[in-house]
Amino acid sequence: MSTDVYLPPEEIYEFLEDFPGYADYSKYLKEVRSDGTGEEGTRYDLEFAWWKLNYTARSEVTDTDPPERIDWRIVKDVDAGGYWQVEPRPEAAPPDRETASRVRFVVEFDPDSANAGALDLPALVSIGWVIDKIRPKVLEEAERVVERIVADLEGERRDVELRVHEQPSSV
Repeated sequence: MSTDVYLPPEEIYEFLEDFPGYADYSKYLKEVRSDGTGEEGTRYDLEFAWWKLNYTARSEVTDTDPPERIDWRIVKDVDAGGYWQVEPRPEAAPPDRETASRVRFVVEFDPDSANAGALDLPALVSIGWVIDKIRPKVLEEAERVVERIVADLEGERRDVELRVHEQPSSV
């Protein structure tokens, strides 16, 4: 996923480093606990709740390259990882803004690695059913979260175009 934010990369990166603050923007992310300050090796427990499901994902920052990139991986229950990337795009700034940056959130995962036993599912509910139900919720939530974050970063609410890419290199 990616979107343009009308700020320089340094200001956006500083926000992305404050990962525990993300819980303030999400309807389903209840709490983020951290062990570290955002640099390489920092671990986060992300407590999600939706429907009758509660799950705590555990992630770790694997590399940082300020103000351009934060790499991470999930350390339990699924083989997944990704990164935040911030790149300057001054040409994308509207006339009333000085600059812009493209913010990209990339997730790569192996769906076959998901540990169905990690979720306490109700009787007769399959992991496949849960994934089918969660997929549209994730996209809806992503749009809501991105709009809230951009409003806080830029100081005013606006329509935000959130692009969902099938390939990380897509624009």
